[in-house]
Amino acid sequence: MPTRTPSALWAQQFRRPSESKTSLQHQIREMLVASILDGQLPPDSALPSSRELAEQLGVARNTVVLAYQMLVEEGYLVSRERSGHFVNPAMLEGLHGVTVQQRVQQRVQQPDVVEPHGAQSAAAPAWNLRIVRPPSAQRNIVKPANWQNYPYPFIYGQFDQSLFPTNDWRECCLKALSIMEIRNWAPDLIERDDESLIQQIRTRVLPRRGVFAMPEEIIITNGCQQALYLIADLLCGKNTTVGFENPGYPDARNIFVNRNAQLLELPIDDEGIDPVGLRDSLARCDYVFVTPSHQCPTTATMPIARRQALLELAQQHDFVIIEDDYESENTFSGTPHPALKSLDTADRVIYVGSLSKTFAPGLRLGYVVGPQELVRELRALRRLMVRHPVAYIQRAFATFLALGHHDALLRRLAHAYKERAGALMAALDTHLPEVRYVPIGGGASCWVQGPTWLDSARLADDAREAGILIEPGGVFFADEAEHSPWFRMGFSAIKLEKIEPGVRALAEVVRKQRPA
Repeated sequence: MPTRTPSALWAQQFRRPSESKTSLQHQIREMLVASILDGQLPPDSALPSSRELAEQLGVARNTVVLAYQMLVEEGYLVSRERSGHFVNPAMLEGLHGVTVQQRVQQRVQQPDVVEPHGAQSAAAPAWNLRIVRPPSAQRNIVKPANWQNYPYPFIYGQFDQSLFPTNDWRECCLKALSIMEIRNWAPDLIERDDESLIQQIRTRVLPRRGVFAMPEEIIITNGCQQALYLIADLLCGKNTTVGFENPGYPDARNIFVNRNAQLLELPIDDEGIDPVGLRDSLARCDYVFVTPSHQCPTTATMPIARRQALLELAQQHDFVIIEDDYESENTFSGTPHPALKSLDTADRVIYVGSLSKTFAPGLRLGYVVGPQELVRELRALRRLMVRHPVAYIQRAFATFLALGHHDALLRRLAHAYKERAGALMAALDTHLPEVRYVPIGGGASCWVQGPTWLDSARLADDAREAGILIEPGGVFFADEAEHSPWFRMGFSAIKLEKIEPGVRALAEVVRKQRPA
């Protein structure tokens, strides 16, 4: 006979999350499914009537009715005329005919501790000795998970929801879910990428950077991060020397070190690295990693003369350049700087680009442009990791590009970021005249140098207590201790009207550090 679940369970188990952004119907379905699969609702147990559950949850009865109907269609519940809704026993059949409830009972009956015969206690593996190079020990940029709750989030690499093209992206996702499109992305692509996205990159994205590439010279990656990891894994070893900007991108530094490469630090000035002045250092390199369009983190742009000099030295000394063009699209002039790759005539440049940084960083879409033989090996290596990035996202983004939504977004972002950059520089001039900063001509961040007595790590901690998020600059340098006055302020995630009061509040925190 079907069992009736005590009503007290519903009051506790189906408590509505106070901060949930999903619909009430979705919440009810999610909680019911969790209770069924966790074994809290046994097979064939009766659920409350829709009226009873609605009263206990404080929701409309129709909300519960719709939730029940969906769970019946999905097979979690069965509806019996004049009797109500019951947990479907067939849904709970587990592997080898063991039900979820039986597995729960087995866990309950199993002793908490089982000691091996002849042993007093079981020894766990010493993981600290087994992990050869712990990635968690590396220095990384740290952002609070709840950054959106801070009044003044001057952090880089996050997005402003008000600028997100919700309707345009929804349109592209729905198109990708059509019957004709599903058969294009649902199969396992193995080593391939979505052909329409490759075509959009080579005809719509790369030409803006002056780059021409054939389809077999392009590979899609899970963001620039995976692109750099694939390149380093394929090309670097303990005898490899990589020239690296100092200051430079911390994650790229960690990736190369993790692949046992030897890093040769290349100092940065207000135009990036100076190839002529660093000729002797560059001659010792197998690879040189650069961010010429917007140097990370200083935002300096490498002039054409230096780019040409770097390419000439690469030819003379037989090294390869890895160009991270992560922020090329964020230019206030509307015309991106030509990529270093566009000047390359000898396949000396491996080009890494991002599709999602200006759009939605969480989508994780990047790509690599390189010689066909290199891309072929990158595809084989990627197959060992993830096979390929999510094909559905690739297809949806290809549509986003094809319909012109991406171009329209870039124009809106350029206007919004130019306003925010102007407001940030004006606020720094007014409230923090003791600091110096690199004038902002594009991108979404400002590189700031405080007085010599300023400790940016301490400043970031104190600022966070005041509701302000900034990024201390030490993590970008090879020697963190020598560069404590530097910090980075992003403006992609903060509203325009919040910038001036945020800088004013930061100025108060800075002055508390001033020596007496």
